[in-house]
Amino acid sequence: MKGSDLLARCLENEEVEFVFQVPGEETLAITDSLGQSRKIKLITVRHEQAAAFMAGVYGRLTGRPGICVATLGPGATNLATGIADANVDRAPLIAVTGQAALEHFHKEYHQYVDVVNILRPITKWNTRIFKADTIPEAVRKAFRTAEAEKPGSCHLEVPEDIADETAHTTPIPQIAGPEQARPTTSQIQQAAQLINKSKAPLILAGNGIIRSRSTAPFREFLAEAKIPVAHTFMGKGALPDDNPLSLYAIGLPSQELVSKAFELADLILAVGYDLVEYAPSLWNPRNDKTIIHVDSTTAEIDTNYQPDIQLVGHIGQTLSILTGQVKPRPSNFAKSVRESILAEATAKSQDDSYPLKPQRILHDLRDALKRDDILVSDVGDHKLWISRLFPTYEPNTVLISNGYASMGIGLPGAIAAKLVHPDRRVVAVCGDGGFLMTAHELETAVRIEVGITAVVFHDNAYGSIKRKQLARFGRASGVDFGNPDFVQVAKAFNAQGYRPSRASELASIIESALDSPKPSVIDVPVDYS
Repeated sequence: MKGSDLLARCLENEEVEFVFQVPGEETLAITDSLGQSRKIKLITVRHEQAAAFMAGVYGRLTGRPGICVATLGPGATNLATGIADANVDRAPLIAVTGQAALEHFHKEYHQYVDVVNILRPITKWNTRIFKADTIPEAVRKAFRTAEAEKPGSCHLEVPEDIADETAHTTPIPQIAGPEQARPTTSQIQQAAQLINKSKAPLILAGNGIIRSRSTAPFREFLAEAKIPVAHTFMGKGALPDDNPLSLYAIGLPSQELVSKAFELADLILAVGYDLVEYAPSLWNPRNDKTIIHVDSTTAEIDTNYQPDIQLVGHIGQTLSILTGQVKPRPSNFAKSVRESILAEATAKSQDDSYPLKPQRILHDLRDALKRDDILVSDVGDHKLWISRLFPTYEPNTVLISNGYASMGIGLPGAIAAKLVHPDRRVVAVCGDGGFLMTAHELETAVRIEVGITAVVFHDNAYGSIKRKQLARFGRASGVDFGNPDFVQVAKAFNAQGYRPSRASELASIIESALDSPKPSVIDVPVDYS
């Protein structure tokens, strides 16, 4: 078979469901081979960046690498933002790019750039295929590497002559990876002793809990230990926010209410915590906290993050061993903090002013969604409000990019989420800045018939930057812009468009959009003041 056919067979062998792609001349053979697959659905999108965003969100939801394909040169470099996003957000992704034939590598050539070296800093591993018979090894290694802790992005470059070259081998079977090491009995006992003697322990719950599918043992541990929990943005849902121990989320900019709990705490149990989300200097500025690190990998070196003990292994297994050795807390030292958070979350949730307050928008949205429906947040001022005020009950139901934090991920991410969970309602919440960066994917959503809803917070500015400029300089520069009529934009794509004319109309509009099988856009004028 041809190299491209072997590539498709290898992806089938890895149980790939979807390939997100933009076709190109140097990927003609690859696109043809994937198009003939009976097991893989080829999802053609309108921009390579969106293909990579979709692959990353697929990887985050499933734990299996999402696959994106693009041609050489501009196709490959357009993937870069989404590749970097998945790599820093710890989502498994494999990008496949075409390239000119090997005979051209020694000279200047049309659209040729060294993609392997360009992508090296933003991938866990990448390589160029020089012989068709090596495709099975490269694919298997890419999957194993992308999935291994901490997950991330890999890249395979397939020159067009290699895609056409005759191959004489077959896919390599999947084999189970090595079992993760476990903390020693002595380490577990030391950790339990530190927790038991602390006066005010606090858990910092990160994405590692969700990524390792350790939510159940985490909740079982808390049922025994009774320790309050602050989540990172990407850890939302590890503990339901209606649990009395939940302090919602902490992140940039620092939420004063949650930060108060960190000030009061004498011990931080960091579970699945990743420093890319929220720097330790922000919650441990005086370096006076006892820290216990519970994760799949050893702790990053940081002046303000020097664990007294590290419990390295599968997070769920570690927590199960620790459960029962930690004495229950008779009282919650952060109870007043939680009460203040709940007061903030409900304040202005019934506000009838227009443009709408973000609290009102998120309240009406939360009321309309079931506990396991999915919200994918784009990046902007609205993301901070979602992290602070949007109650989350289950893992992977509020997806926030807070490692790389790239604008434009909301709409493509929602499309991927709906493909993974067609039985759930999926909402993308975007600012008007981020929405227009990938709004063209409305056509993709309409074409492949995924009934997602995009809620656009409309304030005619790059709002988070404007707020910071005003705070720092007392003036704003280069942050204001105009917008099209988002309702008409939606209709032009054959999607549904809505705009409330008063706050009281929003709830019914959300219900109508969610009940529709067609993609929808809700344009909501917002006032963040």
